[in-house]
Amino acid sequence: MWLRVSRFLVLGMVALLGACAMVPPEPVVIGPLTAPPPAPIAPQAVANGAIYQPTAYGNYPLFEDRRPRNVGDIVTIVIQEKTNAAKSVSTSTDRSGEAGMDIGLSPGILPSELGSRQNFGATGSNAASGVGSSRADNMFSGTLTTTVIGVMPNGNLQIAGEKQIAINRGSEYMRFSGVVDPRSITGSGTVVSTQVADARIEFRSKGVMDEVQTMGWLQRFFLNISPF
Repeated sequence: MWLRVSRFLVLGMVALLGACAMVPPEPVVIGPLTAPPPAPIAPQAVANGAIYQPTAYGNYPLFEDRRPRNVGDIVTIVIQEKTNAAKSVSTSTDRSGEAGMDIGLSPGILPSELGSRQNFGATGSNAASGVGSSRADNMFSGTLTTTVIGVMPNGNLQIAGEKQIAINRGSEYMRFSGVVDPRSITGSGTVVSTQVADARIEFRSKGVMDEVQTMGWLQRFFLNISPF
């Protein structure tokens, strides 16, 4: 009886450790990834003799700039991220000290052990040196079409979007969010990612390629409890 219970306990602990080892990474892009569609409004005909009348999906005059400015408009992000960082540190210290004491004459009231033969001297030195360097190079390029999910009081646009690609048993997805100044959007509705404020870019994969890069749950467990 106790043997069966111990086996179930062991299996439960193994399952618990396996579940803890498969914790997904925290997302970088947080919030909605697309604008909710507005409720359609029935158009009201106005007898003003105009050719272009308001419709259920907005009014687009003939000579209006077609750049995105409203919730639900589309903005294409041209991702051109490239960062280079380097750091080098070198430290060197050297310190030395010397101390001595000579007793040439001692009063007679002192014991003879404190005579002139009790001279002493001490020297010491300390030296240390250290060298360190680090370097990081990152490059990310691509294109992602997003939608306007909000308009700020000053006119800036809050954008967010997602692209998913699935091939056989593997899938990849790319997410992007940020704040765009409408004046930086080109006539074709594109903007470079370097001109996006609070930009958040996330590119992850699911499937076999992701599992290969994940450490096994038992190896991860022993790595967490190992003191070395």
